[in-house]
Amino acid sequence: MNDLKWEKLSSRYLVKEQWATLRVDTCRMPNGTLIEDYYVLEYPGWVNAVALTEDGEVILIRQYRHAAEEVILELPGGCIDPGETPEQAIKRELLEETGYEFESVEPICTLYANPSTSGNITSSFLAKGGKKIQEQHLDGREEIEVFTVSLEKLKTLALDNQFPQALHASAVFHALLRLDKLH
Repeated sequence: MNDLKWEKLSSRYLVKEQWATLRVDTCRMPNGTLIEDYYVLEYPGWVNAVALTEDGEVILIRQYRHAAEEVILELPGGCIDPGETPEQAIKRELLEETGYEFESVEPICTLYANPSTSGNITSSFLAKGGKKIQEQHLDGREEIEVFTVSLEKLKTLALDNQFPQALHASAVFHALLRLDKLH
């Protein structure tokens, strides 16, 4: 596979802000073709979780996503902060967004959002044994509705294409497979 890897000759940043980082690379393909302007979006790693309460209900959220200009059905999750592991990040995000703390959190998949234009990875988890221990602690850019559904309802939502965020849909299917609920 390494015989397909491009050589990065140079990089420069066009935008470097908290929520938007864009660089342009100059690369050489293995066949010698020079690519002078290859644009790459940089993001931190992301996490999300199919989170089950101690009663076996699945915690879902709805929030407005401005780029899509829609209110989207999602899993709880967010960005990995500097110095955090994905496991630490999902525990923090679950507590902040939902107010729930979990007995266990296990990784179920890692995915790229779009490896042709960005290199960040999303780590997805299955969280079990959730207990509500506090109210939400949201940042100033978040308004999140939290609700629960049964595993059967989660399966129906997934099969009816109700998770428009691809990384969340993938995590749901991985979790349902892990829980042996796709039959």
